[in-house]
Amino acid sequence: MTRKALITGITGQDGAYLAQLLLSKGYEVHGMARRSSTADVNLTRLKWLGIEKDVQIVDGDLQDLSGLVRTITTIKPDEVYNLAAQSFVASSWQQPILTGQVTALGVTNVLEAIRLAKPDARFYQASSSEMYGLVQHPIQSEQTPFYPRSPYAVAKLYGHWITVNYRESFGIHASSGILFNHESPLRGIEFVTRKVTDSVARIKLGLSKELRLGNTSAKRDWGHAKDYVQAMWLMLQQDKADDYVVATGRTSTVRTMCEIAFEHVGLNIDDHLVIDEKLFRPAEVDILLGDPAKAKAKLGWEPTTSMEDMIREMVEADLKRLS
Repeated sequence: MTRKALITGITGQDGAYLAQLLLSKGYEVHGMARRSSTADVNLTRLKWLGIEKDVQIVDGDLQDLSGLVRTITTIKPDEVYNLAAQSFVASSWQQPILTGQVTALGVTNVLEAIRLAKPDARFYQASSSEMYGLVQHPIQSEQTPFYPRSPYAVAKLYGHWITVNYRESFGIHASSGILFNHESPLRGIEFVTRKVTDSVARIKLGLSKELRLGNTSAKRDWGHAKDYVQAMWLMLQQDKADDYVVATGRTSTVRTMCEIAFEHVGLNIDDHLVIDEKLFRPAEVDILLGDPAKAKAKLGWEPTTSMEDMIREMVEADLKRLS
């Protein structure tokens, strides 16, 4: 029998790559998305991958429990992947209440809908390395204490622990992936990696002269989203639900990432990079470095794309878009 999957946030970077992966494995894929005032759903990323006609889109919102129950009752999914969120850290200081309602309480709504309508469905929660925040250990594993440093990270931490709670309280097969930064050509323009690759492409094509950034000394563990959705799927194939760090185990500064992008198109970073103090976070997360040993040992998962290759791929994609 064909397995069914429901992906919240299917129109985002991870949702699109996950849909592509599940389709390749023969799943019937349903995606939940919020409609805008134009009554259109933004299928840009699904179209980029050539799969927009292969997924079934259903209207929905994480804040609407009744709609979630109705959706799960109708679809009867075998697997539910909760990727929807207010996912931009910078916006969470401007919209802290919305971030809490969607990114935190929205997880409870999805879990409650599963408990009420399809308790045997397997659930994946997109947790975040931002939960580590002011890091309590130089390398972060599943045992490292959390110290969130933004409303987004606090909301993600609630979502993480409510997932553990539903697993332990109601026996739901609920797993969380503590994903470190993962990027791709499908990344939103508001995120630093895509801001960099888009700006570098514009500068190369003569459409812009500068790249304006905040703290370029911050260090991140960057991987490719296409690799990371593979880990999501593997978690739901395990007999026992659990939580896993998904990372490369390598950290680099924002400046190093920028240098790779500029070098790829033959430009000197110092001719174009402008540091703007207005772009600094109110509370910075200085370094994130994940330990993926558990995911490698129990899931058999390995990242396959280096940061260098990923950034070059993103620059080429932006050059193609702009040309």
